[in-house]
Amino acid sequence: MAVSGLCFACKPHFSLRPPLFHCFRKIRFSSVAAIETLDESVIQGAHFSPAKNVNGEGSKLSQWKKLNSQDLGISTSNISKPTRKVLNGLKTKGYEVYLVGGCVRDLILKRTPKDFDIITTAELREVVKAFSRCEIIGRRFPICHVHMDDTIVEVSSFSTSARNFGRGLTYEIEKPAGSDKKDFVRWRNCLQRDFTINGLMFDPFARIIYDYMGGIEDIKKAKVRTVIPASTSFQEDGARILRAIRIAARLGFSFSRETAHFVKNLSCLILRLDKSRLLMEMNYMMAYGSAEASLRLLWKFGLLELLLPIQAAYFVRTGFRRRDKRSNMLLSLFSKLDRLLAPNRPCYSSLWVGILAFHKALSNKPRDPLVVAAFSLAVHNGGDIPEAINIAKNINKSHDGSFHELSEPQNLENLTLVNEVMDLAASVKSTLSEMTDEHFVSQAMSAYPQAPFSDLVFIPLALYLNVCKVFECVTMGAEKGFVAKQGSWIDYELLALGSLRETRHTFARVVFDTVYPLDRA
Repeated sequence: MAVSGLCFACKPHFSLRPPLFHCFRKIRFSSVAAIETLDESVIQGAHFSPAKNVNGEGSKLSQWKKLNSQDLGISTSNISKPTRKVLNGLKTKGYEVYLVGGCVRDLILKRTPKDFDIITTAELREVVKAFSRCEIIGRRFPICHVHMDDTIVEVSSFSTSARNFGRGLTYEIEKPAGSDKKDFVRWRNCLQRDFTINGLMFDPFARIIYDYMGGIEDIKKAKVRTVIPASTSFQEDGARILRAIRIAARLGFSFSRETAHFVKNLSCLILRLDKSRLLMEMNYMMAYGSAEASLRLLWKFGLLELLLPIQAAYFVRTGFRRRDKRSNMLLSLFSKLDRLLAPNRPCYSSLWVGILAFHKALSNKPRDPLVVAAFSLAVHNGGDIPEAINIAKNINKSHDGSFHELSEPQNLENLTLVNEVMDLAASVKSTLSEMTDEHFVSQAMSAYPQAPFSDLVFIPLALYLNVCKVFECVTMGAEKGFVAKQGSWIDYELLALGSLRETRHTFARVVFDTVYPLDRA
């Protein structure tokens, strides 16, 4: 086996950047991501009467728009086949159907949507009758899960959202002037969305995009803005704070002034969320190709010390400022991971949790680059440390010397290397235990002035055990029957399901390419 055979230093064979279309131009932002925004020439179409501005940011009234989806470069071929089948199934029965939410935003931005959400004039019980495999889930906000071609398509009903409309409103709204009944029904539903860029509705049959909340304008400006006043929106649902971070990180957008203010000042609201919900939101940030940007934003807005105080302590200890544009090893590891993932190519949560634990162990005790390389190779091959050391010793490129977690290289003997690799594996396991210990987590930032108190542990036992399995082969010896993966190709379906082989392969590739960057000879 040779290093070149493993292809850890190879660039991904696919591009994560979306293609350019004639109506888009490329714009670079100071954040870690670049986005494509709409050209002014495509923002055209019939205008309805002005809608009342309920978001509390300025006095400019939003102009309602109907836009031709083809003018925005959207084709029905961009919609997944299972989703098209569900849309057609409801349409042929006489119901109106629309795509709604983030999938419309992503289609406009020429990005692959993570999933597609449908809303229809049909009652949920009528949706159930329309498909052979369909069930209603949820009590407070019931929706239908339609099973189609080995995937699930979510379908909601206008009638369900109408029953929830207006409950507990503390802000003034009024019926849109000059709108017909259908406009009002659509507008009412969009008003319940979290952010304006998610408040777009797409009729794929009429090829019309309805913009009642100013979402197109905010896409042009690359802004994340709440539909209703941000303070009210976040107090209604604290998870919207984390969704705001996730969306901004994934798209490279910034927050509107009011939204940014309340993301920071109401950050403590996330502590009211269930731990399972926190893990889900964190997984959306870390496992779908925008982990580095998410970590930067969590740190910038004071959320990292609540969610991941151990990693926040690392930023404090290394003098990493809130708006710092520099990088460090933690961010570099996740930057490498991001290059391999995408919204439609996620990883299982055990991978990013394992990277957090690995980095913490390394920051506690810096190691020789050769030890780190041999450790990652031993994880990859299922615990065959001698083979991993032989491969590592043949590395003929220099390591990244800017990381404090890597000590100066030494000419270590094989026996010393074996002991160091096993010690690093034991340290990673110990760190995992600390990350799931409320007392240790609460003390993570105690040595730093004005450190917030957080004993939040949202990593469940099952996930902890899954991460342990990734690394235990290094301390327990080579696993019988385990066959290391060759080449650079990743089976994303298995990676998303938590396949041990795919997780180890991807972890090793991320670590190896971080320590020995592709651009170094």
